Amino acid sequence: QVQLVESGGGLVQAGGSLRLSCAASGIIFSINTMGWYRQAPGKQRELVASITSGRNTNYADSVKGRFTISRDNTNNTVYLQMNSLKPEDTAVYYCNSRLGSSPAYWGQGTQVTVSS
Repeated sequence: QVQLVESGGGLVQAGGSLRLSCAASGIIFSINTMGWYRQAPGKQRELVASITSGRNTNYADSVKGRFTISRDNTNNTVYLQMNSLKPEDTAVYYCNSRLGSSPAYWGQGTQVTVSS
């Protein structure tokens, strides 16, 4: 079955950095578009960044210039490097995989907390 397992979340001070990882299994990783979403308390889940099979990337305006998404097709892993973190980046971060019109898959989420 498909599994997306996130890691790397935690507590960090404002201005700090974290790197999230998402290890995928059960999918043909290299042809999937991979994404990171986040959901803060009381808010809707939102797209943070995505990367296509051709390594085209897309970022939310709020994270452009601070976050970088990348993928390692050899190890079926997608990363989110987060720099210059702000308290408003506090959320549960979810990994997502999708392929065309097929159902998307989600990880269980990892908590990121940025203290001021």
